[in-house]
Amino acid sequence: MEAVAAPNPWTLHAPGHSSLFPILMFILSQCCRIRADDGGMEELATEKEAEESHRQDSVNLLTFILLLTLTILTIWLFKHRRVRFLHETGLAMIYGLLVGVILRYGIPSTSYHNKTPPSCTLKEGPVSTVLLNVSGKFFEYTLKGEINLREIHSVEQNDMLRKVTFDPEVFFNILLPPIIFHAGYSLKKRHFFRNLGSIITYAFLGTAISCFVIGNLMYGVVKLMHVLGQLTDKFYYTDCLFFGAIISATDPVTVLAIFNELHADGDLYALLFGESVMNDAVSIVLSSSIVAYQPAGANTHTFDASAFFKSVGVFLGIFSGSFAMGAVTGVVTALVTKFTKLHCFPLLETALFFLMSWSTFLLAEACGFTGVVAVLFCGITQAHYTYNNLSEESTKRTKQLFEVLHFLAENFIFSYMGLALFTFQNHVFSPIFIVGAFIAIFIGRALNIYPLSFLINLGRRHKVRGNFQHMMMFAGLRGAMAFALAIRDTATYARQMMFTTTLLIVFFTVWVFGGGTTPMLSWLHIRVGVDPDQDLQPCGDSFQVLQGDGTQAEGQSKTKQESAWLFRLWYTFDHNYLKPILTHSGPPLTTTLPACCGPLARCLTSPQAYENHEPLRDSDSDLILNEGDLALTYGDTAITANGASSSSGPEGSAGSWGVNGKRSDSTSEDALERELDTREHELLSRGTRLVFPIEDHA
Repeated sequence: MEAVAAPNPWTLHAPGHSSLFPILMFILSQCCRIRADDGGMEELATEKEAEESHRQDSVNLLTFILLLTLTILTIWLFKHRRVRFLHETGLAMIYGLLVGVILRYGIPSTSYHNKTPPSCTLKEGPVSTVLLNVSGKFFEYTLKGEINLREIHSVEQNDMLRKVTFDPEVFFNILLPPIIFHAGYSLKKRHFFRNLGSIITYAFLGTAISCFVIGNLMYGVVKLMHVLGQLTDKFYYTDCLFFGAIISATDPVTVLAIFNELHADGDLYALLFGESVMNDAVSIVLSSSIVAYQPAGANTHTFDASAFFKSVGVFLGIFSGSFAMGAVTGVVTALVTKFTKLHCFPLLETALFFLMSWSTFLLAEACGFTGVVAVLFCGITQAHYTYNNLSEESTKRTKQLFEVLHFLAENFIFSYMGLALFTFQNHVFSPIFIVGAFIAIFIGRALNIYPLSFLINLGRRHKVRGNFQHMMMFAGLRGAMAFALAIRDTATYARQMMFTTTLLIVFFTVWVFGGGTTPMLSWLHIRVGVDPDQDLQPCGDSFQVLQGDGTQAEGQSKTKQESAWLFRLWYTFDHNYLKPILTHSGPPLTTTLPACCGPLARCLTSPQAYENHEPLRDSDSDLILNEGDLALTYGDTAITANGASSSSGPEGSAGSWGVNGKRSDSTSEDALERELDTREHELLSRGTRLVFPIEDHA
């Protein structure tokens, strides 16, 4: 292959598959200049170019750091003044927009050497890497991207804008892991698992409904654009479904932050938080399954039953494999921290915990699974098991470390969103597509929340009330996950239009819906100022509690054996076997495993399990222990969750006790756990066994 614009033929090699765009003209002119210079001038020019590039990269990173600094200071001002109409993520986006405007329009364009670029004709295109043989010296050039013909004389400005455009893999491999891990590691398990059935329904079935509703509506919009002549390139049905999958990822970070600050209803918070965490994972796996949809035959965009079921299999395989990988990594970390003395070196312990948690994401991606799902369940497993093995100093360090990383990464992404609106060079703005997307998202969210809430209420004693449903409908904001999925692939016309539309949707939902959260809470009469530790009203999919006098609340006389049996089975297995194996807590395995497993039990049980007098530092016991119809039996003494203890021995008599041995009508969960832990260790010598009776205790 020859380049005809040069005085002498230069050899070009084309190993890649992407187009050779007009930037090659600049390459050829540079080669002509290099050929005319002597060797010393070449080295000097190269050093100056490298130094200038290093300086430009430093300026770019400094810009984002200053954006975050300004955001933090403004957040403090807003908190000091109690301003709630705009969240920190909205502030970060505004600052990013301002910097993007300055970079795009405030910096003057420089000329392209004040002359017309030379032309070059290649017999074969396209190429991504060019090797130039200039008088025996070989130079390698890589493709940076296409330059708009209107901006052909401002190459230097295009290069600067390109430098502040990050590689999409930076978002997935560096910024997303701490955000997702923190969601799992800081999960409020009590409210989450009390509403687990509803959360799973909204996250899995609801996300699938939203994806297909939005995808089909957008396909109609695309057909309308084709009829009106507004579509300039191909846009397939699978592209519409892909858009439906990525835009179904909700991220109500603004709403949740306001909920947390105002102490809004704990179960509404759990429903929104759980749905957003789980549906992020579902959305990314669903989008991967749609990409994997490849019908046989010439037309790869028609419906094919075998390809459809293959995509369903891909979805189930990726999700289950990612879940298993995250859980296994958490278990391995728990075993390492249990059977080593890393707790004597908190710095090493924290570093290992950090690396093992982050490597889960990369390991899942390297194996073809989804890192988001893996790192989410890794965080939940680490909080449930590994956290109990860490030293006191490491528990504080890990919590604070991932909280800071989550805060910085999230605000960085939202700042970059504002910047990308002006620095991204391949935006495709289509008013019809954008308006259609807003309508489709509203309809998809409504068909997700209201019908599923009706079905969920059929099985819940404490219903998802109408005001909760309206708030969940209102809180369906889009954020970091939708943006990260959209920017990951912007190679085609359809993907560029999706990215531009996603960016505008995120802006609108964060600013309008996020800013209207506080008035909406007041308008819907949703209670605020709730103490989550005392909020023990009957609620959830499978739970009820007793009143302070030990009697059941009115209308709540039904036992739990029909609805909580799965949790009872899991908690019994976890308390008697998994906790003793993976942590220093729980009953010794020698008291729970059969006698034939004695050697194995003694090997897996740590000495601390026999002498540990400290209660668990996590609140996982809240899953079951706060329920009035369940009881712990230690030896011959039964302790119910409402603070009553009874003796089944010949000398025992029924009685009740609270904190400091006094009767309490409203025993807190923390006090209950302390009493249970004290009773456990008093009776440990006689053997410990967790019993969940079928019948209610009197």
